Amino acid sequence: MEYLLIFISAIFVNNIVLAQFLGICPFLGVSKKIDTSLGMSAAVAFVMVLATLVTWLVQTYVLNPFGLQYLQTIAFILVIASLVQMVEIILKKVSPALYQALGIFLPLITTNCAVLGVAILVIQKDFNLAQSIVYALSTAIGFGLALTVFAGIREQLELSNVPKGMRGMAIVLVSAGLLSLAFMGFSGVDGGLRALFGLD
Repeated sequence: MEYLLIFISAIFVNNIVLAQFLGICPFLGVSKKIDTSLGMSAAVAFVMVLATLVTWLVQTYVLNPFGLQYLQTIAFILVIASLVQMVEIILKKVSPALYQALGIFLPLITTNCAVLGVAILVIQKDFNLAQSIVYALSTAIGFGLALTVFAGIREQLELSNVPKGMRGMAIVLVSAGLLSLAFMGFSGVDGGLRALFGLD
């Protein structure tokens, strides 16, 4: 049941973009079309789960035993950048079609603070390896949900008659704020489920 709570909480209650405000750059930059947002979501999900797995192992078996916790951020950034490069090289050789589909999104993931944020959050929350992977996967789903919903809103806005002073980035930011407010409606779900199943 704890894993279900982590799953629901990471997608809806503590959405990485709309509640924790990490990954705003791709959220605003890659959300013009639904197909590009889906491609970015898939790439982020793959790298986020893989990066969380590797960084958890690095933290547990390298940094903690040798007292090098102060190198966490630098080590995690190096791991994420290396993983993205490795994934890019492997995809280029193994599946050129998938590489073409995700090619432009993979370099963007290196600078996506949501990936680094999740890697650090699982350590701060003191999750075990299984909980860390569930958290990373559900956070990636939450990121993809926010990105895809926002892309749909932006596509609809292109067809709408937006007042002249609100066109462009102004209406995009207002829409992002309204979407964030909508997700705040899930804020009590986490506590309600914990009370329901007696996990408090």
